[in-house]
Amino acid sequence: MKYLLLLLSVTMTLSACKESPKTDDISGPGAVTYPPTATVDQQDNYFGTTIADPYRWLENEGDSAVTAWIEQQNDVTFGYLEQIPYRSQMEERLTQLANYPKSTTPFHAGDYYFYAKNDGLQNQYVTYYRKGMDGEEKVFFDPNTLSEDGTVTLSIAGFSADRKYVTLSQSAAGSDWTELYVREVATNTQLEDKIEWTKFGGAAWYGDGFFYSRFDAPGANQTFTGASDNQKVYYHKLGTPQSEDELIYKDPAHPKRYFFASTTDDQRYLLVYQSEGTSGTGILWRDLQSNDKQLRTLFQGFDWEYTVLDNEGDMMLVLTNYEAPNYKVVMVDPKNPAPENWKEIIPEKEELLEGVNASAGKLFAFYLKDVTTRIYQYDRSGKMEREVQLPGLGTAGGFNGEKTDTQLYYSFTSFTTPSDIYSYDIASGKSTLYKKSEVNFDASRYKTVQVFYPSKDGTKIPMFLTYKKDLQLDGSNPCLLYAYGGFNIAIKPSFSTSRIALLEQGFVYAVANLRGGSEYGEAWHKAGMLDKKQNVFDDFISAAEFLIQEKYTSSDKLAIQGRSNGGLLVGAVMTQRPDLFGVALPGVGVLDMLRYHKFTVGWGWAVEYGSSDDSTQFQYLIQYSPLHNVKEGTSYPATLITTADHDDRVVPGHSFKFAATLQAAHAGENPVLIRIDTDAGHGAGKPLAKVIEEDADWMSFTMWNLGIRQLQNTESRKP
Repeated sequence: MKYLLLLLSVTMTLSACKESPKTDDISGPGAVTYPPTATVDQQDNYFGTTIADPYRWLENEGDSAVTAWIEQQNDVTFGYLEQIPYRSQMEERLTQLANYPKSTTPFHAGDYYFYAKNDGLQNQYVTYYRKGMDGEEKVFFDPNTLSEDGTVTLSIAGFSADRKYVTLSQSAAGSDWTELYVREVATNTQLEDKIEWTKFGGAAWYGDGFFYSRFDAPGANQTFTGASDNQKVYYHKLGTPQSEDELIYKDPAHPKRYFFASTTDDQRYLLVYQSEGTSGTGILWRDLQSNDKQLRTLFQGFDWEYTVLDNEGDMMLVLTNYEAPNYKVVMVDPKNPAPENWKEIIPEKEELLEGVNASAGKLFAFYLKDVTTRIYQYDRSGKMEREVQLPGLGTAGGFNGEKTDTQLYYSFTSFTTPSDIYSYDIASGKSTLYKKSEVNFDASRYKTVQVFYPSKDGTKIPMFLTYKKDLQLDGSNPCLLYAYGGFNIAIKPSFSTSRIALLEQGFVYAVANLRGGSEYGEAWHKAGMLDKKQNVFDDFISAAEFLIQEKYTSSDKLAIQGRSNGGLLVGAVMTQRPDLFGVALPGVGVLDMLRYHKFTVGWGWAVEYGSSDDSTQFQYLIQYSPLHNVKEGTSYPATLITTADHDDRVVPGHSFKFAATLQAAHAGENPVLIRIDTDAGHGAGKPLAKVIEEDADWMSFTMWNLGIRQLQNTESRKP
């Protein structure tokens, strides 16, 4: 670990509160000397356009030269961060804020309730179970025991129909690759079954085994970068080796397709979901009560989205956006699945229907209204029974359980409210606080407002702003602007202790809900994908201009942050408008838009971005690809690129090449650094210790380069 995770103590608390040195006495990082990065004479021809790729060698997984480059870059980066005088104080405060008991929403499976807890500073949540909600609490599994550094994760992947067995999914070092194991629930005994080389899939139980999807084992030195092709569906019978598993479905004519198996809760139907990317599905089906093993088409791909929620005997309840961009629920006869034969259960509304949970004999419909959750309870025929009265405006989740349940649980959170858990009575609709989260933070001193600002083309874009109630609109406030803008994903209100630490230092925290997400349904998504991707960047630039115009902040006080597709966002806007921002934080970003599809599952993003293999799509990709729009002699914002050596979602070569290109072209004095985490992946399942270290690093870097030379006392804590 690069930095020691400090334990809480009275001394630490006092040191975090003590008066900071006077500005005149403070010294910090000096000028940065970047390690030399070798170049190669690599040129590619794209439909008559020659594109140089001098840092191609940085893509090579496991190459000793790449390993040496990583070490050199990290030496410079961590050497810089260690010189920021309050960096250790930020880690201390982040540790304090994170050190509170956390719990997930309980859900019912068979005789037991399952939930996960973290006592405060555990690297991974521990999953517990109890027989009935009044039964004795027992540990079901603890991922923290599987590795010394907390980098192994373990999660539930699917229960057998009789709830006797459960499949667990295990991953190491943040990789998308998983292994599947089986436990007997009542005795908490792990069986000998082991399934390897799975990714993006669960376990769909049927009888004494389960369906699952897997890829072929990668070649040597290709585990974290090689393309994952030819996914197949298998059936595994308990007690047998994986080598004897039955192949259920493959499609060698289409190696770049995903296949995901699911079964209905009563094990009547097998469903094989098909996708060519991150949007658009087709579904094949088979009646498991029949001797006919042929898979038939339920829904043809890939123009629409379909999700089978449950079945009513022979019929299927389906959530779809077919001719309904905000989604609807229909009843479908699989033997006559044409749309003209559908029966509408929940019609499309003006608001986005995000999802539906079929639990407790009801349908719980989750809507998004101006990016906040609304939930309605319907009976199974589609009669609306009531709106669930949530504690406020924010984000809710849960309502999972068995069909016979009379009580369910849900969570509720906002930008300043950690996730509280409520029990919900099905008959009365009454919510009761079940577990409240207590954080060492006084939320009453802050407020969240939602504004709507015009983008370049006049489209109104929603944005949440959270800040101290006594904020002065004089342009002097530091501000962190965060967004994602893609893949039909909405960025909804949520609680983050790292953001709280920034609020305590006088920051405005802004979340812009850009086009490309799902905030207003499929039309909003399509307005920010493929050849319309520039709309997303325009929305983000307009958010920055709005914050400056309204004097929430100024250019030299404005930091921008995004991860993954959001890392692409930051890379694109900082190269288009380097004058507009003081700090840029592109995290695990897709930064080479000409080659992203050549690694792991990047090919699946072509439905969102387009591909440089297509002459028309190449023309718009090259216009915004961050790597290819860095201009020599330009002064860029202070930049901290973050990635990880085991990221097999967005391979770190994106960030490596972008960092080398920026360092070579940058003409200003602002630092351009890259922080490369080790034994970590894209972000999911990262140990808390690593999360705190990374947060302390990027926050300290941000504050220092926005001109903050001393910390404010964190007087907003609860007494």
